[in-house]
Amino acid sequence: MFTLNYLVVGSGLFGATFAYEAAKRGNHVTVIEKRNHIAGNIYTKEIDGINVHMYGAHIFHTSMKNIWDYVNQFAEFNNYINSPVANYNGEMYNLPFNMNTFNKLWGVKTPAEAQQKIEEQKNELDFPEKPNNLEEQALSLAGTDIYEKLIKGYTEKQWGRSAKDLPSFIIRRLPFRFTYNNNYFNDRYQGIPIGGYTQIIEKMLSSDLVDVKLNTDFFAKKDEYLNAGYDKIIFTGMIDQFFNYQLGELEYRSLRFKTEEKDVDNYQGNAVVNYTDAETPYTRVIEHKHFEFGKGDKGKTIITHEYPQNWNRDKEPYYPVNNQKNKELYKQYVDLAKKEAGNVVFGGRLGQYRYYNMDQTIMAALQLVKQEFGE
Repeated sequence: MFTLNYLVVGSGLFGATFAYEAAKRGNHVTVIEKRNHIAGNIYTKEIDGINVHMYGAHIFHTSMKNIWDYVNQFAEFNNYINSPVANYNGEMYNLPFNMNTFNKLWGVKTPAEAQQKIEEQKNELDFPEKPNNLEEQALSLAGTDIYEKLIKGYTEKQWGRSAKDLPSFIIRRLPFRFTYNNNYFNDRYQGIPIGGYTQIIEKMLSSDLVDVKLNTDFFAKKDEYLNAGYDKIIFTGMIDQFFNYQLGELEYRSLRFKTEEKDVDNYQGNAVVNYTDAETPYTRVIEHKHFEFGKGDKGKTIITHEYPQNWNRDKEPYYPVNNQKNKELYKQYVDLAKKEAGNVVFGGRLGQYRYYNMDQTIMAALQLVKQEFGE
């Protein structure tokens, strides 16, 4: 069998999945990673016996049994159910919007009463036939109370602009649930890997055919890598950066994390608490030990405040800003890649400029594997 030589840029879930599958087929893979650790944004680090999600909360969820079975090769998952809570100026509400939320807002007890209350609020408003922005879209779906307390402040902090300046398609549907069910996801499979996420990537990259180089920036020796004779380069960084932003910058939102140890067993009583008022500068607080049901050293807990911020070239990109302008610019970069990128394939959240859940990332990597190896 003819052995190929691959360079994978980035050791996150997309790059690691491809590297694992390529090595399994007898190919040699070099993985370079600019950070001082593997696993990209799903990197977890044990502190005080607690697996800390160093780049924000990651809950694995999927309805695809093949993807669930695939990831369970690398770790045993617990039965954690994502049930975030919203804090609006000290008022606590369950998310997604469900009967517990509606009871707290209005004192209603039945689905019919809740639906009537939402319809009453919507009928008091005068909307254009087609919503022009996110605010009009959200009000037309949820009415004033839910919008003002649970959507507006959080969304404006997250995206760094007024809801009136955000496109309506961001919030075309809202997850109303007229049951007393606090499970945020509807997916059949859900959980957190016991022992954290980093072990998954470690196992994916453990083959003798995979060489991993940390603290290695592709752009420091870009021309050298491009001319090193690799059969294929799998690039999981920003597609616009690869082309030196020659068509302009794609827009991203960045995040800043403040992680700290607290000398208490239990700081907030839930893994995820969203702060939905406009005045609080962070969007959520994560208490990591609740992902694993309180596991960790007694009298210690680790919390992370998550602050959205504008992206620039010195910051890490987290969320693509998928408005029409950026979609069109991304298409131009795709066309440029077809003409000039040669043996480079762009993959993952940044290479394909889209927000991927973890299961979608694995699925996209496996699709590339099928294309690459003709399966």
